[in-house]
Amino acid sequence: MKILCSPLSMCVLLLVSLVALSSSLPRRSNKYGNSNRRDFHFAQEYLMKYYGTEGALVGMLEAPDSPLPPKLREMQSFFGLRVTGRLDHSTMEMMQAPRCGVPDVENYRLFPGTPKWRHHTLTYRIVKYTSHLSRAEVDHVVEMALSVWSSVTSLNFQKTFSREADIRISFELGAHGDAYPFDGPRGTLAHAFAPAEGLGGDTHFDEDESWTMGTSGFNLFTVAAHELGHALGLAHSREPSALMYPTYKYRNPKDFKLPTDDVRGIQSLYGHATTKVPENPRPPAAIPPQPPTHPTHTPHTCDPSLSFDAVMVVGKELLFFKDGLLWRRQSQLNDVRPGYLRSSFPYLLTSVDAAYDVPEKGTAYLFKGSQYWTSRGFQMTGSPRSISDFGLPSRVRHVDAAVYLKDIKKTLLFVDTQFYSFNEPKLKMDEGYPKNIEEEFSGIGGKVNAAVEVNGFLYLFSGSNAYKYDSERDEVTRVVKANSWLGC
Repeated sequence: MKILCSPLSMCVLLLVSLVALSSSLPRRSNKYGNSNRRDFHFAQEYLMKYYGTEGALVGMLEAPDSPLPPKLREMQSFFGLRVTGRLDHSTMEMMQAPRCGVPDVENYRLFPGTPKWRHHTLTYRIVKYTSHLSRAEVDHVVEMALSVWSSVTSLNFQKTFSREADIRISFELGAHGDAYPFDGPRGTLAHAFAPAEGLGGDTHFDEDESWTMGTSGFNLFTVAAHELGHALGLAHSREPSALMYPTYKYRNPKDFKLPTDDVRGIQSLYGHATTKVPENPRPPAAIPPQPPTHPTHTPHTCDPSLSFDAVMVVGKELLFFKDGLLWRRQSQLNDVRPGYLRSSFPYLLTSVDAAYDVPEKGTAYLFKGSQYWTSRGFQMTGSPRSISDFGLPSRVRHVDAAVYLKDIKKTLLFVDTQFYSFNEPKLKMDEGYPKNIEEEFSGIGGKVNAAVEVNGFLYLFSGSNAYKYDSERDEVTRVVKANSWLGC
């Protein structure tokens, strides 16, 4: 047996504890192993991992391993078990439960030295994705998990592709370079590091686990929300209802509300959501200094007068833009959640005028004023260019709406009461344009603010209404409120 400890008094304490524990073990085998010695070593590992010295590593969901008196009594007390100082059935059962890899502490306790981020606009980057879920699903879950904390504090989060991100997220196998190797299925599910330079804020998930969006396997939202609490500076809570409680418990992202204990903890570090904290952020290398991430106008999702600046499809998601807000509707989650435009497209200004995606090219186009940007998924590519690239007349200084029609491989660009047709394969404007919107799209009166093609139907958004247009019948077949697309 190898024990590494410092100072010497800690070694003496552990050796005394080992002797005391060995006398407390039951004599007969039980369901947790073929021998008492196996239970004893399992308990010894658990104690060293969770009730020994405090380290900087914080992680969620680690399969338990066990205690020695008086550490055994400390563990039993923490989990609200009967404090017997013995490896009884309930104690072993608790140690077998999936849990976090961080040492256990008091209610919402902070890490030693109270580490926290000194700036309130934090960047994050997903360095390596899992093979169990799509990239869009992982992006969405991480955004939801971060919003759990930003919704009750002054924190803001920006997604970036810079190596200098505050929080770097990755799915790893076994030993992955941080001295805390993963151990295969179950066991340790994930871990994260408290705020600091270097590894600080880094959050790792075990790729050997079965990551899911639901109740089977391990729910990624549940684990990510907990882990990101560690990355922000929270240690474990002994309150069973808390998100920061050490053991795994499924949380439904659709109706999740951060428990009071967690709210108290995170607000002790970063203040309330309404608090305005002076910033001195560390700007990421690849992102130039930018204006505030909060939009100047945040319409209520179910406001009947809500209109969209742009709508487009990216992968399996529908994106709805309004000022600085971005709603992402993920069909597999059947859930729509608002976020900030900058979180997904950090190089853009505070809003967009129009947007569309060409799946065959894997490229999206986002318009603002007389310029447009391109992206692959949510990764911006290159510098902004002039909208004159599309062959628009020099008098056109902005585009109101844009939509790509898959069957004919053409993009319609709406400008005031007219529209243009751009041939994507030939990269040139079709002759005979512009045409009048009202004349060509019977039933659509006035300006088109946004447009999107879904399941072969063209949807045109004008003001607070959305018109379903059947191109074969050349007529509007349905009119609904624009906010109905957000579940209202």
